[in-house]
Amino acid sequence: MSDQYDREDENGRGRHGGHEEPDRPGGQGERPENRLRKELPAEVPAPPPGAGRAPGPRPQEPLTGRQRLVKGVWPPRLTRPQLIVALLLFGLGFGLAVQVASNSDTDSALRGARQEDLVRILDELDSRTQRLEDERQGLEKQRQELQSSSDQAAEARRQTAEKERQLGILAGTVAAQGPGITMTIEDTKGTVQSDMLLDTIQELRAAGAEAIQVNGVRVVANTFFADAGRSVSVDGNKINAPYRFKVIGKPQDLEPALNIPGGVVQTLEKEQATVSVAQSGKIVVDALRQAKQPDYARSSSQ
Repeated sequence: MSDQYDREDENGRGRHGGHEEPDRPGGQGERPENRLRKELPAEVPAPPPGAGRAPGPRPQEPLTGRQRLVKGVWPPRLTRPQLIVALLLFGLGFGLAVQVASNSDTDSALRGARQEDLVRILDELDSRTQRLEDERQGLEKQRQELQSSSDQAAEARRQTAEKERQLGILAGTVAAQGPGITMTIEDTKGTVQSDMLLDTIQELRAAGAEAIQVNGVRVVANTFFADAGRSVSVDGNKINAPYRFKVIGKPQDLEPALNIPGGVVQTLEKEQATVSVAQSGKIVVDALRQAKQPDYARSSSQ
C-alpha cells in the first residue's frame, strides 16, 4: 500500500483525481501533500527594510512653491519676439529716465532761486499770457466790427490802413514812438560777442518789444549779427561799444525779462560787461529801412 502511494506521488496524481487523502484519526498515516503546493517554491522570509536595494542616489524631496517659481524663471528662456520686446521696453525706460533727469535739473535750478527771482519769472509768464490774450481779443474785436458795420467796405479800408502802419513799424519802413526802455552795454574789455547781442534781441522780442534800434540800425525780422574783430556787425553795418538799445514796448515787461536769473544781464555781467536799463514813457525809434520789393513772392489774392 505504501509503495503504491509513493508511485502516485511521483506521478503527481492522487488516487481520487489528484487530491490527497486526509489524515485518519488515530495517527495511522501522514497526510499527503497537495500537488499544487508541491510545485510552488518554498516560502522565503521577507527581507528586512532596506536590505537588497541597489546603492544609488536618494530620491529628491518635492520642491516648494518658491523653488518652483525660481526654477521656472531662471535661467531665462527667451524667444526672439520676447527679446525684441525687452529691448524696446529698455529703450523706453531709458528715455523716460533721461526725461525725468532733465526735468529734475530744471526743478533744482528753480528750487535754488531766490524768492524775488521766482516772482519775476512768474510775472514774466503772466505778462506773456496777457499779451497773447490781448492780441486774441483785438482780432475778435476786428472781426465783430467788420460783421456789424453798416459800411463794411469803409471799415475794411480803415483796418487795412491800420494794419499797413503796424506792418511798416515791424518792417522798419516807418518811424515809431512809445513807452519802452533804453539799454546800454559797456564793453571795455571787448568780450561781448555777436551771439550775446542776438540773445538780447530774442529776449526783448519774447517780452513784447514792437520796435528795436541798436546804435542807429533798425532791427527787423531778418536782421543778423556777426563778429567783426573787437566790434559787431549788424546787417553789414559795423557798430562799436557801448551798445545802446532803444526798445518800444511795455517797460514793466521788458526790464524784468532782461533781469531774470540766468538771463541777458547776468550773462553779460559774467563777461565783465556793464549793463544799465532805464524805463521811459517815450522812446523814439527813427532809424528806417528801405522797403524791399520781393523778387518772386506775390500776393495770393491777385
